[in-house]
Amino acid sequence: QVQLVESGGGLVQAGGSLRLSCAASGGTFGSYAMAWFRQAPGKEREFVAHIGWNGGSTFYADSVKVRFTISRDNAKNTVYLQMNSLKPEDTAVYYCAKGKSSIVYPPSFSRSYDYWGQGTQVTVSS
Repeated sequence: QVQLVESGGGLVQAGGSLRLSCAASGGTFGSYAMAWFRQAPGKEREFVAHIGWNGGSTFYADSVKVRFTISRDNAKNTVYLQMNSLKPEDTAVYYCAKGKSSIVYPPSFSRSYDYWGQGTQVTVSS
């Protein structure tokens, strides 16, 4: 059974930065793709970023491209999301997700992922 635990969320002013972490346990972390999604109040969950099994490929939602960076450390079983130039519209609960395999398609679809963390709240004040 895979478990994913996010951390690093909090309250930050617009223009600030946060770094989210997602620690995985119970599986072979280096064997599967990972992603971050987010869900704002009253809105559907949306894709944020994806990273391949070895970190060699990344893919971002247009809304976060350039500002956010996804990375992973397979030795630490952890995936990260560095968020810079944060905007109030980035306010949401952020979830990490484990891909169903080392390569998933489409990377932006939630059905490509089979395990989810409990989420961490990110609030950006204006």
